Amino acid sequence: MNPATCNVRLRAWRDDDLPAFTAMNADPEVMRCFPQPLTAEESQEMFERLRRGLAERGWGLWAVEADGRFAGFTGLAEPKFSAPFTPCVEIGWRLRRDCWGRGIGFAAARIAERRAFDKLHLPELVSFTAASNERSRRLMERLGFTRDPRDDFLHPNLPENHPLRPHVLYRKRKPATAGQARPD
Repeated sequence: MNPATCNVRLRAWRDDDLPAFTAMNADPEVMRCFPQPLTAEESQEMFERLRRGLAERGWGLWAVEADGRFAGFTGLAEPKFSAPFTPCVEIGWRLRRDCWGRGIGFAAARIAERRAFDKLHLPELVSFTAASNERSRRLMERLGFTRDPRDDFLHPNLPENHPLRPHVLYRKRKPATAGQARPD
C-alpha cells in the first residue's frame, strides 16, 4: 500500500474494533518496546479509557482506519508521569503489524498533528519512546520532530534496570503560518 493511495482516517472507537485492538496489544512484536503485551482484560480497560477520553475532551487517541479496516490508534495524550518536559501533549501511535511500512502511521500522525496545531492551537507536541525503538524514532524524524539528547530521560514508570527505561524525547513546534513572523 502506497501512502499516496492509502485512505487513512482517524475516527471514534466502535465496538467492533475491540477484537482487532486486543489482538494488536497481545502481539509480542507490536509490544516489543513496551513492558509486556496486554491481556484481554487490560486491552478492554484501555479501550474504554480511550473511548471516554475522546468523549470527555473531544480529542485523544483515535482509532485509525486504513482502507476501511481497523489499523491501530494514533492521536494525542497527556503523559501521566512527572518529567522535566511535563505537562505537555504527546503524539503517539500503535499499529497492527500487518499495517507497518505502508505509510499508514505517517498519514495518521499527520492528521493528528494538524488537529493539535490547527484546532487545539497547541504551541508544541512531544513524542517519546524507548531508545531502542528505531521504527518509531524514524517516524518521528520523518514527521519533522527533532531530538536534543539533553532531553532524553529514564521513564519513571519502569524499574531502574529495565532495558526499556532509557527514553528519547522528540519535539515539534507549531509551524508559523503565512504572514506570521517566524522566531529567529
